[in-house]
Amino acid sequence: MTTSDNPIAVMDATCALCSWGARMIHHLDCSGEIRIAPIQSETGARLMRLHGLDPRDPDTWLFIEEGTVWRDFDALIRVGQRSGGLGYLFAGLKVLPRPVRDWFYQRIARNRYAMFGRGDMCALPDPAFRARLLS
Repeated sequence: MTTSDNPIAVMDATCALCSWGARMIHHLDCSGEIRIAPIQSETGARLMRLHGLDPRDPDTWLFIEEGTVWRDFDALIRVGQRSGGLGYLFAGLKVLPRPVRDWFYQRIARNRYAMFGRGDMCALPDPAFRARLLS
């Protein structure tokens, strides 16, 4: 499988909240198709630059599927829709108008280390989870 064949979530591997999100993708995506590209990886940094974002300032979360790119809360909503089950709960974010969602996301993203701490999704021992990670 190549990265272009699978949906890809691009997120900060050093953020505890993002690490939790990566684990949720692993648990909710029963198809096993969604790959995870840490922004700190070569693939993640390349995808960020490709979409006009600075990988050294990882405040943005991307979800790329069949050539379509979703950002921030819209990325979370799309992952939830695609994963189904409990993932549909993220669709509830759609009730907020986009400017409110964007404002709320930016507040969380800018303060994520202070609010949730740091983590390392690449250090997680689950071999099935590690198989989803792109380098």
